[in-house]
Amino acid sequence: MSKFSIDKNFQGEGPLLTKAQINLQDAFLNQIRKENISVTIFLVNGFQLKGMVRGFDNFTVLLESDGKQMMVYKHAISTVSPTRQVNASFVDQKAT
Repeated sequence: MSKFSIDKNFQGEGPLLTKAQINLQDAFLNQIRKENISVTIFLVNGFQLKGMVRGFDNFTVLLESDGKQMMVYKHAISTVSPTRQVNASFVDQKAT
């Protein structure tokens, strides 16, 4: 079983995320932010946004592009694609 498996005990319409999954998302976004890695964010409607992640919370990502800031709701994001490799050393630390 993967360390990042979905919790099979759920209520409502979908499974609950495990703490490791939540931390992986936060750690990935934080690493991109700290390393100033530019990203392309693909939205569920097909739009692409390019810029730098300046911050995030449980529901939004703050993206800066050409000196302007955009707040993007996470439920509208399908993929975050960094322009270069992200240092993934946070994976082992968060998964334990």
